[in-house]
Amino acid sequence: MSQITSEIMKAKSAALVLATLNTETKNNALKAMMKALDENRKEILKANDTDISNAENVIQRSELSDSLIKRLKVNDEKISGMIDGIKDVIKLSDPVGETISTLKLDEELILYQIKCPIGMLGVIFESRPDVVPQILSLCLKSGNGVAFKGGSEASNSNKALFDILVGAIASAGVPKEAFVLMETREDIRQILRMQKYIDLLIPRGSNEFVKYIQNNTKIPVLGHSSGICHIYVDDEADVDLALAVTLDSKIQYPAVCNAVETLLVNSKIANKFIPRMAEMFKENNVEIRVDKRAMDSIPKDVSVVKAKKKDWDEEYNDLIISIAIVDGLEEAISFINRHGSHHTDAIITKNKDKQSEFVRSVDSADVFINASTRFSDGFRYGKGAEVGISTNKIHSRGPVGMEGLMIYKYVLIGNGQVVKDYVGKDAKKFLHQKMIRSTVSDLK
Repeated sequence: MSQITSEIMKAKSAALVLATLNTETKNNALKAMMKALDENRKEILKANDTDISNAENVIQRSELSDSLIKRLKVNDEKISGMIDGIKDVIKLSDPVGETISTLKLDEELILYQIKCPIGMLGVIFESRPDVVPQILSLCLKSGNGVAFKGGSEASNSNKALFDILVGAIASAGVPKEAFVLMETREDIRQILRMQKYIDLLIPRGSNEFVKYIQNNTKIPVLGHSSGICHIYVDDEADVDLALAVTLDSKIQYPAVCNAVETLLVNSKIANKFIPRMAEMFKENNVEIRVDKRAMDSIPKDVSVVKAKKKDWDEEYNDLIISIAIVDGLEEAISFINRHGSHHTDAIITKNKDKQSEFVRSVDSADVFINASTRFSDGFRYGKGAEVGISTNKIHSRGPVGMEGLMIYKYVLIGNGQVVKDYVGKDAKKFLHQKMIRSTVSDLK
Protein backbone atom coordinates (compact mmCIF):
# COMPACT_ATOMS: atom_id res chain seq x y z
CA MET A 1 0.00 0.00 0.00
CA SER A 2 1.38 3.41 -0.99
CA GLN A 3 1.78 6.25 1.49
CA ILE A 4 -0.86 8.39 -0.22
CA THR A 5 -3.37 5.52 -0.21
CA SER A 6 -2.80 5.07 3.53
CA GLU A 7 -3.24 8.80 4.17
CA ILE A 8 -6.47 8.97 2.14
CA MET A 9 -7.89 5.98 4.03
CA LYS A 10 -7.10 7.68 7.35
CA ALA A 11 -8.58 10.92 6.06
CA LYS A 12 -11.80 9.13 5.10
CA SER A 13 -12.15 7.86 8.68
CA ALA A 14 -11.24 11.25 10.16
CA ALA A 15 -13.83 12.92 7.94
CA LEU A 16 -16.53 10.92 9.73
CA VAL A 17 -15.35 12.46 13.00
CA LEU A 18 -15.15 15.91 11.43
CA ALA A 19 -18.79 15.58 10.35
CA THR A 20 -19.87 15.30 14.00
CA LEU A 21 -18.08 18.40 15.35
CA ASN A 22 -20.17 21.23 16.73
CA THR A 23 -20.24 24.71 15.22
CA GLU A 24 -18.23 26.31 18.02
CA THR A 25 -15.31 23.91 17.55
CA LYS A 26 -15.26 24.47 13.80
CA ASN A 27 -15.46 28.26 14.12
CA ASN A 28 -12.65 28.26 16.67
CA ALA A 29 -10.53 26.32 14.21
CA LEU A 30 -11.34 28.85 11.49
CA LYS A 31 -10.31 31.71 13.79
CA ALA A 32 -7.05 29.88 14.48
CA MET A 33 -6.50 29.63 10.72
CA MET A 34 -6.97 33.40 10.33
CA LYS A 35 -4.50 34.13 13.11
CA ALA A 36 -1.94 31.69 11.72
CA LEU A 37 -2.07 33.28 8.26
CA ASP A 38 -1.56 36.74 9.70
CA GLU A 39 1.32 35.67 11.95
CA ASN A 40 3.13 33.72 9.23
CA ARG A 41 3.04 36.19 6.35
CA LYS A 42 6.83 36.26 5.95
CA GLU A 43 7.04 32.47 5.71
CA ILE A 44 4.26 32.35 3.10
CA LEU A 45 5.76 35.15 1.00
CA LYS A 46 9.22 33.58 1.16
CA ALA A 47 7.86 30.26 -0.09
CA ASN A 48 5.95 32.04 -2.86
CA ASP A 49 9.05 33.99 -3.90
CA THR A 50 10.81 30.68 -4.45
CA ASP A 51 7.94 29.43 -6.62
CA ILE A 52 7.85 32.66 -8.64
CA SER A 53 11.60 32.55 -9.21
CA ASN A 54 11.42 28.93 -10.35
CA ALA A 55 8.43 29.66 -12.59
CA GLU A 56 10.11 32.63 -14.24
CA ASN A 57 13.05 30.41 -15.14
CA VAL A 58 10.66 27.89 -16.66
CA ILE A 59 8.86 30.65 -18.61
CA GLN A 60 12.16 31.47 -20.30
CA ARG A 61 12.02 27.91 -21.66
CA SER A 62 8.42 28.53 -22.82
CA GLU A 63 7.02 25.84 -20.54
CA LEU A 64 4.69 28.08 -18.51
CA SER A 65 2.45 30.95 -19.58
CA ASP A 66 2.48 34.48 -18.18
CA SER A 67 -1.15 34.02 -17.07
CA LEU A 68 -0.10 31.07 -14.94
CA ILE A 69 2.46 33.28 -13.18
CA LYS A 70 -0.22 35.89 -12.43
CA ARG A 71 -2.37 33.26 -10.72
CA LEU A 72 0.65 31.93 -8.83
CA LYS A 73 1.68 35.26 -7.26
CA VAL A 74 0.94 35.81 -3.54
CA ASN A 75 1.42 39.16 -1.83
CA ASP A 76 0.27 40.80 1.42
CA GLU A 77 -2.99 41.86 -0.19
CA LYS A 78 -3.76 38.30 -1.24
CA ILE A 79 -2.99 36.99 2.24
CA SER A 80 -5.38 39.58 3.66
CA GLY A 81 -7.94 38.37 1.12
CA MET A 82 -7.44 34.80 2.36
CA ILE A 83 -8.10 35.97 5.91
CA ASP A 84 -11.21 37.89 4.85
CA GLY A 85 -12.49 34.80 3.05
CA ILE A 86 -12.16 32.68 6.19
CA LYS A 87 -13.85 35.42 8.22
CA ASP A 88 -16.83 35.26 5.86
CA VAL A 89 -17.00 31.46 6.23
CA ILE A 90 -17.23 31.91 10.01
CA LYS A 91 -20.26 34.15 9.48
CA LEU A 92 -22.04 31.48 7.43
CA SER A 93 -24.52 29.27 9.24
CA ASP A 94 -23.44 25.71 9.89
CA PRO A 95 -25.29 23.56 7.34
CA VAL A 96 -24.62 20.19 8.96
CA GLY A 97 -27.85 18.73 10.32
CA GLU A 98 -30.03 21.48 8.87
CA THR A 99 -33.51 20.20 8.04
CA ILE A 100 -34.46 20.51 4.38
CA SER A 101 -37.96 19.08 4.68
CA THR A 102 -40.21 17.26 7.11
CA LEU A 103 -43.00 14.89 6.11
CA LYS A 104 -45.57 13.28 8.37
CA LEU A 105 -46.09 9.79 6.97
CA ASP A 106 -48.48 8.82 9.74
CA GLU A 107 -49.08 9.62 13.39
CA GLU A 108 -45.74 9.31 15.20
CA LEU A 109 -43.98 8.42 11.93
CA ILE A 110 -42.01 11.47 10.77
CA LEU A 111 -39.54 11.61 7.88
CA TYR A 112 -36.80 14.26 7.94
CA GLN A 113 -34.50 15.19 5.09
CA ILE A 114 -31.35 16.72 6.60
CA LYS A 115 -28.10 18.11 5.22
CA CYS A 116 -24.86 16.20 5.74
CA PRO A 117 -21.31 16.43 4.35
CA ILE A 118 -20.44 14.67 1.11
CA GLY A 119 -17.53 13.03 2.91
CA MET A 120 -14.04 12.94 1.38
CA LEU A 121 -13.12 15.36 -1.39
CA GLY A 122 -10.16 15.50 -3.74
CA VAL A 123 -9.19 18.98 -4.96
CA ILE A 124 -6.70 19.21 -7.83
CA PHE A 125 -5.68 22.67 -8.95
CA GLU A 126 -3.08 24.66 -10.85
CA SER A 127 -1.12 27.75 -9.87
CA ARG A 128 -3.34 29.54 -7.33
CA PRO A 129 -2.13 28.97 -3.75
CA ASP A 130 -5.10 30.93 -2.38
CA VAL A 131 -7.20 27.88 -3.27
CA VAL A 132 -5.77 26.12 -0.19
CA PRO A 133 -7.31 28.38 2.52
CA GLN A 134 -10.50 28.88 0.48
CA ILE A 135 -11.32 25.21 0.19
CA LEU A 136 -9.88 24.17 3.54
CA SER A 137 -12.13 26.67 5.34
CA LEU A 138 -15.25 25.62 3.43
CA CYS A 139 -14.53 21.92 3.94
CA LEU A 140 -13.90 22.42 7.64
CA LYS A 141 -17.16 24.33 8.19
CA SER A 142 -19.16 21.83 6.12
CA GLY A 143 -17.58 18.80 7.82
CA ASN A 144 -15.77 17.37 4.79
CA GLY A 145 -12.30 15.87 4.64
CA VAL A 146 -10.14 16.97 1.71
CA ALA A 147 -7.03 15.89 -0.14
CA PHE A 148 -5.22 18.68 -2.02
CA LYS A 149 -2.95 18.41 -5.03
CA GLY A 150 -1.60 21.65 -6.39
CA GLY A 151 0.58 22.19 -9.43
CA SER A 152 4.33 21.67 -9.05
CA GLU A 153 4.86 25.34 -9.92
CA ALA A 154 3.23 26.28 -6.56
CA SER A 155 4.62 23.44 -4.44
CA ASN A 156 6.46 25.61 -1.91
CA SER A 157 3.55 28.03 -1.46
CA ASN A 158 1.01 25.23 -1.13
CA LYS A 159 3.05 23.33 1.44
CA ALA A 160 3.69 26.44 3.53
CA LEU A 161 0.00 27.36 3.54
CA PHE A 162 -1.15 23.79 4.19
CA ASP A 163 1.24 23.19 7.09
CA ILE A 164 0.39 26.54 8.71
CA LEU A 165 -3.36 26.05 8.39
CA VAL A 166 -3.50 22.38 9.42
CA GLY A 167 -1.34 23.15 12.44
CA ALA A 168 -3.84 25.84 13.44
CA ILE A 169 -6.76 23.50 12.91
CA ALA A 170 -5.19 20.78 15.08
CA SER A 171 -4.60 23.29 17.89
CA ALA A 172 -8.36 23.89 17.98
CA GLY A 173 -9.23 20.23 18.50
CA VAL A 174 -10.06 19.26 14.91
CA PRO A 175 -8.59 15.98 13.56
CA LYS A 176 -5.77 17.04 11.22
CA GLU A 177 -5.81 13.58 9.58
CA ALA A 178 -8.93 14.69 7.67
CA PHE A 179 -6.70 16.92 5.52
CA VAL A 180 -4.05 15.61 3.16
CA LEU A 181 -1.52 17.33 0.89
CA MET A 182 -0.43 15.35 -2.16
CA GLU A 183 2.91 16.38 -3.61
CA THR A 184 3.70 14.21 -6.63
CA ARG A 185 2.21 13.62 -10.08
CA GLU A 186 1.92 9.93 -9.23
CA ASP A 187 -0.37 10.91 -6.32
CA ILE A 188 -2.85 12.29 -8.86
CA ARG A 189 -2.85 9.07 -10.86
CA GLN A 190 -3.48 7.13 -7.67
CA ILE A 191 -6.35 9.21 -6.34
CA LEU A 192 -8.12 9.11 -9.71
CA ARG A 193 -8.52 5.38 -9.03
CA MET A 194 -9.64 5.75 -5.40
CA GLN A 195 -13.41 5.87 -5.95
CA LYS A 196 -13.86 3.73 -2.84
CA TYR A 197 -12.46 6.49 -0.61
CA ILE A 198 -12.96 9.78 -2.48
CA ASP A 199 -16.55 10.89 -2.99
CA LEU A 200 -16.05 13.94 -5.22
CA LEU A 201 -13.21 15.44 -7.26
CA ILE A 202 -12.95 19.18 -7.83
CA PRO A 203 -10.39 20.17 -10.48
CA ARG A 204 -9.45 23.83 -10.93
CA GLY A 205 -7.26 24.88 -13.83
CA SER A 206 -7.04 25.01 -17.60
CA ASN A 207 -9.51 23.53 -20.06
CA GLU A 208 -7.10 20.69 -20.92
CA PHE A 209 -6.37 19.99 -17.26
CA VAL A 210 -10.02 19.67 -16.22
CA LYS A 211 -10.85 17.50 -19.24
CA TYR A 212 -7.97 15.18 -18.34
CA ILE A 213 -9.39 14.67 -14.85
CA GLN A 214 -12.92 14.14 -16.18
CA ASN A 215 -11.73 11.58 -18.71
CA ASN A 216 -9.54 9.53 -16.38
CA THR A 217 -11.62 8.75 -13.30
CA LYS A 218 -14.81 7.05 -12.20
CA ILE A 219 -15.17 9.50 -9.31
CA PRO A 220 -17.85 12.20 -9.82
CA VAL A 221 -16.23 15.46 -10.96
CA LEU A 222 -17.46 18.97 -10.13
CA GLY A 223 -16.03 21.65 -12.37
CA HIS A 224 -15.95 23.37 -15.71
CA SER A 225 -13.66 22.61 -18.64
CA SER A 226 -13.31 26.21 -19.82
CA GLY A 227 -14.48 29.79 -19.24
CA ILE A 228 -15.53 31.12 -22.64
CA CYS A 229 -17.60 34.08 -21.47
CA HIS A 230 -19.52 36.53 -23.67
CA ILE A 231 -20.96 40.02 -23.49
CA TYR A 232 -23.70 41.02 -25.93
CA VAL A 233 -24.08 44.78 -26.41
CA ASP A 234 -27.63 45.36 -27.61
CA ASP A 235 -28.76 48.26 -29.80
CA GLU A 236 -30.71 49.58 -26.80
CA ALA A 237 -27.67 49.61 -24.52
CA ASP A 238 -26.38 52.57 -22.56
CA VAL A 239 -23.11 53.02 -24.46
CA ASP A 240 -21.10 54.46 -21.57
CA LEU A 241 -22.31 51.68 -19.29
CA ALA A 242 -21.46 49.06 -21.93
CA LEU A 243 -17.94 50.45 -22.36
CA ALA A 244 -17.23 50.39 -18.61
CA VAL A 245 -18.69 46.92 -18.05
CA THR A 246 -16.92 45.37 -21.03
CA LEU A 247 -13.55 46.89 -20.12
CA ASP A 248 -13.81 45.65 -16.52
CA SER A 249 -14.85 42.19 -17.71
CA LYS A 250 -11.70 41.96 -19.84
CA ILE A 251 -8.90 43.77 -18.00
CA GLN A 252 -9.74 43.64 -14.27
CA TYR A 253 -8.12 40.17 -14.07
CA PRO A 254 -7.77 38.60 -17.53
CA ALA A 255 -6.13 35.37 -16.35
CA VAL A 256 -9.26 33.93 -14.72
CA CYS A 257 -12.18 31.90 -16.02
CA ASN A 258 -14.84 34.62 -15.61
CA ALA A 259 -13.07 37.22 -17.76
CA VAL A 260 -14.92 37.97 -21.01
CA GLU A 261 -13.38 36.42 -24.12
CA THR A 262 -15.89 37.30 -26.86
CA LEU A 263 -17.76 40.56 -27.39
CA LEU A 264 -20.91 40.52 -29.54
CA VAL A 265 -22.19 43.87 -30.78
CA ASN A 266 -25.56 44.61 -32.38
CA SER A 267 -25.06 45.87 -35.95
CA LYS A 268 -27.28 48.91 -35.29
CA ILE A 269 -24.92 50.22 -32.62
CA ALA A 270 -21.61 48.91 -33.99
CA ASN A 271 -20.34 52.14 -35.57
CA LYS A 272 -21.16 54.04 -32.37
CA PHE A 273 -19.80 51.54 -29.86
CA ILE A 274 -16.90 49.62 -31.44
CA PRO A 275 -14.62 52.61 -32.25
CA ARG A 276 -14.70 53.82 -28.63
CA MET A 277 -14.33 50.30 -27.25
CA ALA A 278 -11.38 49.61 -29.56
CA GLU A 279 -9.59 52.76 -28.40
CA MET A 280 -10.09 51.74 -24.77
CA PHE A 281 -8.74 48.26 -25.48
CA LYS A 282 -5.73 49.80 -27.22
CA GLU A 283 -5.01 52.01 -24.19
CA ASN A 284 -5.04 48.91 -21.98
CA ASN A 285 -2.87 46.75 -24.26
CA VAL A 286 -5.67 44.37 -25.22
CA GLU A 287 -5.14 42.48 -28.48
CA ILE A 288 -8.28 42.71 -30.61
CA ARG A 289 -9.43 39.96 -32.98
CA VAL A 290 -12.41 40.83 -35.16
CA ASP A 291 -14.74 39.27 -37.71
CA LYS A 292 -15.07 40.73 -41.21
CA ARG A 293 -18.05 42.96 -40.34
CA ALA A 294 -16.46 44.41 -37.19
CA MET A 295 -13.28 45.27 -39.11
CA ASP A 296 -15.07 48.18 -40.80
CA SER A 297 -15.80 49.82 -37.41
CA ILE A 298 -12.21 49.79 -36.13
CA PRO A 299 -10.41 53.18 -36.10
CA LYS A 300 -7.34 53.39 -38.36
CA ASP A 301 -4.99 54.01 -35.44
CA VAL A 302 -6.00 50.73 -33.72
CA SER A 303 -4.24 47.52 -34.75
CA VAL A 304 -6.43 44.42 -34.99
CA VAL A 305 -6.10 40.82 -36.07
CA LYS A 306 -8.61 39.07 -38.29
CA ALA A 307 -10.36 36.46 -36.16
CA LYS A 308 -10.00 32.83 -37.14
CA LYS A 309 -12.75 30.26 -36.77
CA LYS A 310 -11.10 28.82 -33.64
CA ASP A 311 -11.19 32.21 -31.87
CA TRP A 312 -14.92 31.85 -31.19
CA ASP A 313 -14.20 28.73 -29.11
CA GLU A 314 -11.08 30.01 -27.38
CA GLU A 315 -10.43 30.75 -23.71
CA TYR A 316 -7.58 33.27 -23.84
CA ASN A 317 -6.97 33.91 -20.12
CA ASP A 318 -5.02 36.92 -21.33
CA LEU A 319 -5.38 40.48 -22.65
CA ILE A 320 -7.01 39.26 -25.86
CA ILE A 321 -10.61 39.65 -26.99
CA SER A 322 -12.56 38.61 -30.08
CA ILE A 323 -15.32 40.84 -31.45
CA ALA A 324 -18.20 39.87 -33.73
CA ILE A 325 -21.20 41.78 -35.06
CA VAL A 326 -24.66 40.21 -34.84
CA ASP A 327 -28.00 41.42 -36.16
CA GLY A 328 -30.08 40.96 -33.04
CA LEU A 329 -30.78 39.23 -29.74
CA GLU A 330 -31.77 35.91 -31.28
CA GLU A 331 -28.51 35.65 -33.20
CA ALA A 332 -26.51 36.62 -30.10
CA ILE A 333 -28.20 33.96 -27.97
CA SER A 334 -27.63 31.32 -30.65
CA PHE A 335 -23.96 32.31 -30.92
CA ILE A 336 -23.45 32.12 -27.14
CA ASN A 337 -25.16 28.74 -26.77
CA ARG A 338 -23.13 27.37 -29.70
CA HIS A 339 -19.68 28.71 -28.81
CA GLY A 340 -19.83 29.37 -25.06
CA SER A 341 -18.83 27.04 -22.26
CA HIS A 342 -22.03 27.67 -20.22
CA HIS A 343 -20.01 29.57 -17.62
CA THR A 344 -20.92 33.30 -17.49
CA ASP A 345 -22.57 35.43 -20.18
CA ALA A 346 -23.94 38.97 -20.01
CA ILE A 347 -26.25 41.30 -21.92
CA ILE A 348 -26.03 45.10 -21.92
CA THR A 349 -29.44 46.60 -22.67
CA LYS A 350 -32.09 48.88 -21.21
CA ASN A 351 -34.91 46.81 -22.75
CA LYS A 352 -36.61 44.72 -20.03
CA ASP A 353 -38.15 42.26 -22.49
CA LYS A 354 -34.75 41.56 -24.04
CA GLN A 355 -33.24 41.13 -20.59
CA SER A 356 -35.89 38.52 -19.76
CA GLU A 357 -35.44 36.69 -23.06
CA PHE A 358 -31.67 36.56 -22.58
CA VAL A 359 -32.05 35.12 -19.07
CA ARG A 360 -34.56 32.50 -20.27
CA SER A 361 -32.64 31.43 -23.35
CA VAL A 362 -28.93 31.53 -22.52
CA ASP A 363 -27.95 28.09 -21.21
CA SER A 364 -25.24 29.15 -18.75
CA ALA A 365 -24.63 28.76 -15.04
CA ASP A 366 -24.41 32.54 -14.62
CA VAL A 367 -26.42 35.01 -16.71
CA PHE A 368 -25.88 38.73 -16.05
CA ILE A 369 -27.68 41.91 -17.03
CA ASN A 370 -25.71 45.17 -17.26
CA ALA A 371 -22.90 43.89 -15.03
CA SER A 372 -19.33 42.66 -15.39
CA THR A 373 -18.75 38.93 -15.90
CA ARG A 374 -16.10 39.21 -13.17
CA PHE A 375 -18.86 39.15 -10.55
CA SER A 376 -19.18 35.40 -11.13
CA ASP A 377 -17.36 34.41 -7.98
CA GLY A 378 -18.20 32.64 -4.73
CA PHE A 379 -16.81 35.38 -2.51
CA ARG A 380 -18.75 38.07 -4.39
CA TYR A 381 -21.88 35.91 -4.21
CA GLY A 382 -21.63 35.94 -0.41
CA LYS A 383 -20.53 32.33 -0.13
CA GLY A 384 -17.44 33.23 1.89
CA ALA A 385 -15.28 31.56 -0.74
CA GLU A 386 -15.76 28.99 -3.46
CA VAL A 387 -14.50 25.51 -4.14
CA GLY A 388 -14.83 26.16 -7.86
CA ILE A 389 -17.27 27.10 -10.58
CA SER A 390 -19.41 24.35 -12.02
CA THR A 391 -21.07 24.17 -15.42
CA ASN A 392 -22.65 20.84 -14.47
CA LYS A 393 -26.42 20.51 -14.48
CA ILE A 394 -26.62 18.16 -11.53
CA HIS A 395 -25.88 18.67 -7.83
CA SER A 396 -24.47 22.20 -8.02
CA ARG A 397 -24.01 24.92 -10.65
CA GLY A 398 -22.18 28.25 -10.95
CA PRO A 399 -19.83 29.43 -8.16
CA VAL A 400 -19.97 26.60 -5.65
CA GLY A 401 -19.73 27.50 -2.00
CA MET A 402 -20.46 25.46 1.08
CA GLU A 403 -23.89 24.37 -0.20
CA GLY A 404 -22.13 22.48 -3.01
CA LEU A 405 -20.23 20.42 -0.44
CA MET A 406 -23.40 19.15 1.18
CA ILE A 407 -25.65 16.23 0.35
CA TYR A 408 -28.52 14.92 2.46
CA LYS A 409 -29.76 11.90 4.32
CA TYR A 410 -33.24 10.81 5.35
CA VAL A 411 -34.03 10.28 9.01
CA LEU A 412 -37.23 8.41 9.87
CA ILE A 413 -38.50 8.56 13.45
CA GLY A 414 -41.23 6.12 14.36
CA ASN A 415 -42.82 4.36 17.30
CA GLY A 416 -42.80 0.68 16.38
CA GLN A 417 -44.54 0.99 12.97
CA VAL A 418 -44.14 -1.92 10.55
CA VAL A 419 -44.67 -2.00 6.76
CA LYS A 420 -47.17 -4.91 6.81
CA ASP A 421 -49.76 -2.57 8.31
CA TYR A 422 -49.57 -0.37 5.18
CA VAL A 423 -50.08 -3.07 2.53
CA GLY A 424 -52.91 -5.41 1.58
CA LYS A 425 -56.68 -5.19 1.70
CA ASP A 426 -57.00 -3.33 5.01
CA ALA A 427 -53.83 -1.23 4.59
CA LYS A 428 -53.47 1.96 6.54
CA LYS A 429 -53.17 5.08 4.41
CA PHE A 430 -50.10 7.29 4.48
CA LEU A 431 -50.81 10.90 5.43
CA HIS A 432 -47.84 12.46 3.56
CA GLN A 433 -48.41 15.81 5.26
CA LYS A 434 -45.70 18.45 4.96
CA MET A 435 -44.58 19.90 8.27
CA ILE A 436 -42.62 23.05 9.14
CA ARG A 437 -39.66 22.09 11.30
CA SER A 438 -36.28 23.85 11.41
CA THR A 439 -34.37 21.06 13.18
CA VAL A 440 -34.68 17.39 13.92
CA SER A 441 -35.42 18.18 17.55
CA ASP A 442 -36.69 14.69 18.24
CA LEU A 443 -33.15 13.36 17.86
CA LYS A 444 -31.74 15.53 20.64
